[in-house]
Amino acid sequence: AIIMDGNGRWGVKYKNSRNAGHREGLNTVEKVIKSSIKQNIKYLTLYAFSTENWKRPKKEIKYLFDLLETFLINKIEELHKKGIKLKIIGTKNFSKKLNELLKKSEKKTQKNKKLQINLALNYGSKNELINTFKRIKSKKITENKVKNNLYTKDTPDPDILIRTGGKKRLSNFMLWQLAYSELYFLDKLWPDFKPQDLRKILKNFYKVKRNYGGI
Repeated sequence: AIIMDGNGRWGVKYKNSRNAGHREGLNTVEKVIKSSIKQNIKYLTLYAFSTENWKRPKKEIKYLFDLLETFLINKIEELHKKGIKLKIIGTKNFSKKLNELLKKSEKKTQKNKKLQINLALNYGSKNELINTFKRIKSKKITENKVKNNLYTKDTPDPDILIRTGGKKRLSNFMLWQLAYSELYFLDKLWPDFKPQDLRKILKNFYKVKRNYGGI
């Protein structure tokens, strides 16, 4: 799971434009997808737009969604041919055009098994948990009942969380699912994140002994 932080700051720093950072960040996403397939990663969850991101300027939000629409139109066939499954986690209340594109992309790729990309759009973990509890009809709440009603009910919990951008917080992202994940915080801004950074993190992860509360 990745919190792709630092696009706007990168854009201001190098191009004097936050939007330029978002555009460059999308290039990084494509590189990480390719690297994930090479590393035999089966699930990749990307925090693309949070429920809190609606507070950003309207022009920036429009640019982000235009960027996503263009990506889906131009790249979904390529992703499909590579065996990638796209799943949207979050609440889909976007424009009619984007909602239809997301729905078509999910349907087109639903049987693919090479890599599943969970794209967290209009996602907030607190909202996810509240909606989960509402869906559980029983008075008795168990871990399994919660897990089976999350947006990620068909996805294993992440082994690794990566956050770029120098901030060390979860920002309302997968609070339930990250309970036992290994956390990696990088000072690099997301557009500067490289496949070799992912390989380095994986190499470190494979050395970690995970006890899950035991010895």
